[in-house]
Amino acid sequence: MILSRRTMIGGLLASMPVAAMAAGTEYIIAPVAVADGVWMIHGDDAPILPSNGGAIANIAIIATPAGTVLVDSGPSLRYGRELKTVSEQVTGKPVIRVYVTHLHPDHGMGIAAFDPAIVAALPQTISDMQRDGRGFSDAMYRILGDWMRGTELLLPGRRIDQASEDFGGRTLRLLPLSGHSAADLALLDERTGTLIAGDLLFHDRAPSTPTGDLAKWRQSLNALKAVPHKSAIPGHGPFDPSGGAAIAQTRDWIDWLEASLTEAVTSGLDMVEAGNIAIPPRFAGMAAARYELQRSVSHLYPGMEAALLPRVDIQDR
Repeated sequence: MILSRRTMIGGLLASMPVAAMAAGTEYIIAPVAVADGVWMIHGDDAPILPSNGGAIANIAIIATPAGTVLVDSGPSLRYGRELKTVSEQVTGKPVIRVYVTHLHPDHGMGIAAFDPAIVAALPQTISDMQRDGRGFSDAMYRILGDWMRGTELLLPGRRIDQASEDFGGRTLRLLPLSGHSAADLALLDERTGTLIAGDLLFHDRAPSTPTGDLAKWRQSLNALKAVPHKSAIPGHGPFDPSGGAAIAQTRDWIDWLEASLTEAVTSGLDMVEAGNIAIPPRFAGMAAARYELQRSVSHLYPGMEAALLPRVDIQDR
């Protein structure tokens, strides 16, 4: 009999001591009002770790006359269930829509707690989750263990093909973009001017690039800047009451990152050396800066080396 990775991981969990299994199995979900009828749950500004249960992504809760709307759902079935309970207590209405901004598991594995018929995502996001979701899920189980108990890959049941959605008179504009991933959904609450940008925006937390296309990301940042808005909820990091600081900071980081890694490649640095280059003082207050720089080297460096340092023997053919 051939065992799947999930079966083997489940066997390892079953063999853990009871004390280890019981440690840290409740999420602390504390929504903070950021606009009229809009709350933000601030994820941990850290990597995915057993100490935070993978709850590192920001979540938005929106109260509408028709019911409660969530933007992203967290990393696990347990988180999704607790999020549903807390959000319905805050608004006094049932959850009627859950948007998934992109494919990464810290934002979308919690949809396992919801009826797929109310979960919506861009078509490319659904395709990407179908392609990569099992691998992401297995990785989350390996990192988080019992936090993930019972969490199965669930695909959104609604494909977003419209420019907006109205919930009893409260309209959310739906913005299909890309750059952090192949498909990134941003939303604008037209009543309050709150921009909910998913991982297109990071604020006082270094951007991550596991599926990033920096050129497209810049285009999306330009598009977000052009959208009239008053404030912004980034995918990671604190609320941005100005609406512009997170856009500028995210752009500044990815511009610096690309220029610095280009210089590192052309200077002949290896990946270890590139991951240890100096980070400018203006990013000193940015959470996870060294961690994300080193991750970005692993994500981007091989492709940059291939583009900037092509093999001579292939060129001469």
